[in-house]
Amino acid sequence: MTKATSIKPRDRDVILQALAAGVVPRTGLRHVQVGRAAEVGALVRDIDRLADGGAAIRFVIGEYGAGKTFFLNLVRLIALERKCVTIHADLAPDRRIHASAGQARGLYAEAVRNMATRTKPDGGALASVVERFVTDCMNEASQKAQPVETVIDERLAHLQEHVGGYDYATVLKAYWRGSEEGDEVLKASALRWLRGEFSTKTEARQSLGVRNIIDDDGVYDALKLLAAFVKLAGYSGLLVVFDEMVNLYKLQSSQARNQNFEQILRMLNDVLQGNFGGIGFVFGGTPEFLMDTRRGLYSYAALQSRLSENAFAQGGLVDLSGPVLRLQSLTPEDLMILLTNIRHVFASGDPAAHLVPDEALPAFMDHCNRHVGEAYFRTPRNTIKAFVQFLAVLEQNPGTQWHDLVARVEIAPDAEAGGQGDADQTGDGGDDELASIRL
Repeated sequence: MTKATSIKPRDRDVILQALAAGVVPRTGLRHVQVGRAAEVGALVRDIDRLADGGAAIRFVIGEYGAGKTFFLNLVRLIALERKCVTIHADLAPDRRIHASAGQARGLYAEAVRNMATRTKPDGGALASVVERFVTDCMNEASQKAQPVETVIDERLAHLQEHVGGYDYATVLKAYWRGSEEGDEVLKASALRWLRGEFSTKTEARQSLGVRNIIDDDGVYDALKLLAAFVKLAGYSGLLVVFDEMVNLYKLQSSQARNQNFEQILRMLNDVLQGNFGGIGFVFGGTPEFLMDTRRGLYSYAALQSRLSENAFAQGGLVDLSGPVLRLQSLTPEDLMILLTNIRHVFASGDPAAHLVPDEALPAFMDHCNRHVGEAYFRTPRNTIKAFVQFLAVLEQNPGTQWHDLVARVEIAPDAEAGGQGDADQTGDGGDDELASIRL
């Protein structure tokens, strides 16, 4: 029986609007999360490793519509609960890990703009993280009867051991000076530099007195510096989440693909060899992005050898200890619980307001199975979207009988799940396009 839990109208609307559009809601994931307990547990252990000063890297692989983005958002929320800082961004034609025309800096800037903490889960947390660091330094200086600048220098000395660390420390001190002097322009300039939004070194030197900026060739070093800084600010670690990695697979230039794969290899080596701690990477991609031997990660021999899956994990056996984590299909029981949760959200948590009885759920699933087949377990996005639209029609048309409406629901297999060959290399298709659904 569904637990009677009240759901705020704002959360209800956000969840239903997102699910009806086939995308992941930013809030309220706990109301609809089902299944995949083993995969979630594996990522929780990775996050705990970050808090202990270790590092982690995961490639979350699943078909279009299988729930990768939902899973990544859930992992981010878990990391926030573990007192980590998270940054995330989707790759796109103008945002990738390595580039020479600003695309890598664009990815970094987007990710840092989306920085989140437990108190600011919706993003834009960079200023509060820097403010927390400055405040802690001021409190420590007061307790030790030392100048604040001395305490800041002592704390930031560790950063200067890293590539670009001297400029990073200089910018953080500039933010503190702006706080002391009430100079909002200086503070804003420091935050712009930390977000990678300066496009020229000249502008950065005039504003902050530093000779370098976060540019395409220094994005990974900047991520490591950011991870070291958030630890100094009192957080457990930094989790970096990059989704839509299939955009690297779609790159026309083999040189551009290989340069991006080299950066991924650098990250993988650093994590697996224990070269750097306090940082975790989670990449979301499709099977083609991973396994295509001509354009995917497997086309790069060093990555293929490191990402090859356990040969013993066959016949229903799984191994969640390696870097690659494949999202398993939802079971019929999982999907039944998911539809039950969506019905509960639609009723704002009031069982008495359910629009359809319990027997409507297996009838809807049977209809999906007959029209789509087992694919609706592997890629449940269209089934979820159709169910939300089904309930919306019932809500807005009182007197309509659910059993008459079920037979009229037409569900097509997810268009993105197929046709992902060489013909679709333009980058126009993304994880959020959806097959047509009519009621």
